[in-house]
Amino acid sequence: MSRQTAIQNVTEHYKSGAFIADLRQRVAIHSESQTPKGYPYLTAYLESNIVPVLDSMGFSSEIFPNPISHDSQAWPFLVAERIEDPSYVTLLTYGHGDVVMGYDNEWREGLSPWDIVVEGDFWYGRGTADNKGQHSINLAALNTVLGQKGKLGFNVKILFEMGEEAGSPGLAEFCAANQQRLSADLFIASDGPRAAAALPTVFLGSRGSLNFDLKLKLREGSHHSGNWGGLLANAGTRLMHAWASLIDANGKILVSGLLPSELPQAVREAVKDIPVGVGDNDPILSENWGEPGLTSAERVFGWNTLEILAVKAGNPDAPANAIPGEANLHAQIRYVVGSDADNFLESIREHLAQHGFGDVLVEASGVARMEATRLNPQDPWVEWVMGSISETTHKRPALLPNLGGSLPNDCFANILGLPTVWVPHSYPACLQHGPNEHLLGSVALEALQMMTGLFWDLAEVGKVIKEQR
Repeated sequence: MSRQTAIQNVTEHYKSGAFIADLRQRVAIHSESQTPKGYPYLTAYLESNIVPVLDSMGFSSEIFPNPISHDSQAWPFLVAERIEDPSYVTLLTYGHGDVVMGYDNEWREGLSPWDIVVEGDFWYGRGTADNKGQHSINLAALNTVLGQKGKLGFNVKILFEMGEEAGSPGLAEFCAANQQRLSADLFIASDGPRAAAALPTVFLGSRGSLNFDLKLKLREGSHHSGNWGGLLANAGTRLMHAWASLIDANGKILVSGLLPSELPQAVREAVKDIPVGVGDNDPILSENWGEPGLTSAERVFGWNTLEILAVKAGNPDAPANAIPGEANLHAQIRYVVGSDADNFLESIREHLAQHGFGDVLVEASGVARMEATRLNPQDPWVEWVMGSISETTHKRPALLPNLGGSLPNDCFANILGLPTVWVPHSYPACLQHGPNEHLLGSVALEALQMMTGLFWDLAEVGKVIKEQR
């Protein structure tokens, strides 16, 4: 009975096809959380697939309705636990079984969002990268250690949500109401991409996100552009100029209230060697885009960004010769720790008013705001995770102070008060949220091996680290 044997066993689990077979069953479930048509599949994903697996591993499981939804089928939660000894270290881990909409007709010929198609190292299918593939890796690693030892040597609590792609509605409320049930010593989970496909990565939090709308309504209806052009203000034109006052043509944010207070030297040091945009399938980075004077890694992991996600004036699908009377723009700001997120919208309102756009309405969108978080990189849990991954992979993992994207990590770090460590199993060009989403088989194999090693080591060193903190 050894660590290396456990890693060999999980490698055989992968090579035998058993791992991809399990994942294929999960991908086949249309668990779209952004549309009511997907709601019936959310509980089905938990009941038909996750609970039986956890039962076989000796977990007790319970499914809960979402505390803020009036639809009993929308965004349920699952809490499972395996308590071997109250004196052991307790791990809380997490996954989300929901996915974004399939966009079935937009996938490349020969691909389907609801079936895994393997082409070389590419495993195509909705959720392969986000997040079904990632939590499947962690469950398989836990099961491997359990099968090898007959026990884990630590306690595990698992939280599954089924609304992450809808903005994690109700997650904060659920965690607040179940703090005792979800209490633990450490949080480890997997979501988001590695810094690069071949580079194991650890991140300690995430940028926050706030979605908002700019709306301008000048009049009812649209008016003929020949009869009224030059006489009536164009809502689309004014809204574009309003937006241009917030951010320049090279992506630099022009509103001081939307920027972080600083870029800490510790963050600069942490990301100075992190590769960004150098993978084989990564898009080519735009030259001189974003905050001047920052490296690409500093812009993604240490600074704030402001983006248009959608904009509409008139009828884009069938343009008419008419001046639009109203225009709408949906935008998002991603922000790091040290930003005045509570006053973002007010800062935008004041700025627009000062620049002559007081008629533009600024309001938060229906997507829940996610807070920015970072765990101290010097926390002993971080050093242990980095060392364990290095032992397995013979690579020094990239350590990010926070993910460039946003996750509901504030629920675990702030509400539950846990040290949070994320070990992602995807990569930047996985095409999550769009057509042709995929997981790399090579990354899945390495992730299975390093998570098996990590869970093996937790039983050995967890109590010592718990006492150090």
